[in-house]
Amino acid sequence: MRALADEMESPKYAHLERERRWLVDPGARPPLDGLPFVDIDDHYVRGTRLRLRRMADGTSGAQSLKLTKKYDCADALARPIVTAYLTEAEYASLAILTADPLAKRRYRIAEQGVEYSLDVFAGPLAGLEQLECEAADGPALAALQPPSWAAREVTADRRFEGATLAANGLPEEQPWQPS
Repeated sequence: MRALADEMESPKYAHLERERRWLVDPGARPPLDGLPFVDIDDHYVRGTRLRLRRMADGTSGAQSLKLTKKYDCADALARPIVTAYLTEAEYASLAILTADPLAKRRYRIAEQGVEYSLDVFAGPLAGLEQLECEAADGPALAALQPPSWAAREVTADRRFEGATLAANGLPEEQPWQPS
């Protein structure tokens, strides 16, 4: 039997999500016209590390419902994550929990043989755009060179994590300006 401390450090059913994130100046990136997209509505359950997510494909309208837990860890580039896919009834049961909402449209952009996700935020976070990329292992992630229009890396900046943005809104500085 695993000790609680072991479970918190290395969750049994989690996999490592290896990703990097950058802020984007909307005036510098390529146009998004005609690109496929997914609309994402997140609800970050207050007092937890749980995220309830509804994703709707922009073309077909097909939906995916998920409950995700991202674990805190020392390495911002490799975070343990557990996801459960939900039915509509399960989603509705969880949607009554007190949560901070976040809405965004996610585009897939391929550049120099690398596929990125570009999140264009809506509502109180309108104007914020964030690029992310996942990799299979640490060396591949470290070697990743972002597109020239990626303004500033924020992988380790907790102010730009989804739960923090949902709870606190945008940091005061213009997000794409260098720090």
